[in-house]
Amino acid sequence: MEPPNSPDHVVELVPNIASLSISGGVSDEITPLLTEPQPPPQQQQQQRPKVNIFTLPYPRRRPREQLIKLPEPEISPFTQFVSWAWGGSRYSGLLCMAMSSLIYWSMGALSDIFSAQSIPLFETAFTRCTIVLILSYLWLRRSEQSMWPTQARNLLVARAFMGSTSLLGFVYCLQSLPLSQAIVLSFTTPIMASIFARFILHEKLKIAEIGGLASSFFGVLFIFRQTLTTQGGLATAGERTGLYVTGSHHIYAVLISLFSSITGGISYCLIRAAARASDQPLITVFSFGILASPAAAICTSTFQEFVLPSFYSFMFMVVLGVLAFLAEVLLARGLQLEKTSRVVNVQYLEAALSQLWGMASLRMAPSFGRLVGCLLILISVCCTMLFGPEKEVE
Repeated sequence: MEPPNSPDHVVELVPNIASLSISGGVSDEITPLLTEPQPPPQQQQQQRPKVNIFTLPYPRRRPREQLIKLPEPEISPFTQFVSWAWGGSRYSGLLCMAMSSLIYWSMGALSDIFSAQSIPLFETAFTRCTIVLILSYLWLRRSEQSMWPTQARNLLVARAFMGSTSLLGFVYCLQSLPLSQAIVLSFTTPIMASIFARFILHEKLKIAEIGGLASSFFGVLFIFRQTLTTQGGLATAGERTGLYVTGSHHIYAVLISLFSSITGGISYCLIRAAARASDQPLITVFSFGILASPAAAICTSTFQEFVLPSFYSFMFMVVLGVLAFLAEVLLARGLQLEKTSRVVNVQYLEAALSQLWGMASLRMAPSFGRLVGCLLILISVCCTMLFGPEKEVE
């Protein structure tokens, strides 16, 4: 440095080597505390990026090509119709009964188209009742529902007894009476159901409902009038001499057929009561199968000889048994949702469809009585379907 007396003062800054060394040492000691040792480049590629609390887990967007939207499953119109018909709408009860009659008609049409081995009627009834029992049991078990609800136990027992008695009586009449007579007598079941619904269910019969049932039953009489006349059901006084030989047996079979219709009508009322009490129509089908299957087996072993069906005949019986199960379930659902005297009128649709199918397939010759009978039934059923249902399902 220059002496202080000099006029120009110059300050020269000389770096302090000791301070630099100390600061360098401090920086070297502090730096490892702030920074982490860097791994080798190969390990940096293998390590995944660390996630701390300051990183936000935003999902990475994929390219538009990789974003594939799954299409929603399409429901077929048939499935939508079945769901709507079963769901309890205004027309559900009548539609379920109409589908039941349609299935019963299809069973007869399949029997006409596909010829199978001749099987005794009681054995056929036993096979169908067994299939109905198995399918209803599996359905109830899968849906985890009670098979014997306490609030409807007595109704289910009575329904099983009446239904089994009606079935066995009808099978006996098919063997003892001409087919047309047995069919006409069986179609008195809807009338019996409407009458007994007045006493069991306290349902009032309206004039329109009585007129619809009368129109449908007269249609059945028109359809089978010619056949009944030739077979002696409506024979004149001069033709009745040949009936006195077997008159007692014929009257006995007719009485059993009427008893079968009465028990069938009571069974319909009990189906409605039990289905409404338990809120499950399938339980009535299951209770029927429990008693009807062993009863048909006893009648098969007692009154008829067991015939071992072929594989083709057995598979055909299984198909008819499945269809019978669906028809019984739909029948029970229809009775649950709709008034008895109104919904049973739709059952006559089966008779009209059978005659129309026979004339269309040229198995029956068209006649005035058949056409008038089918027309009466169709008009009665259509009026019931359009104007009959209640405004609100009870």
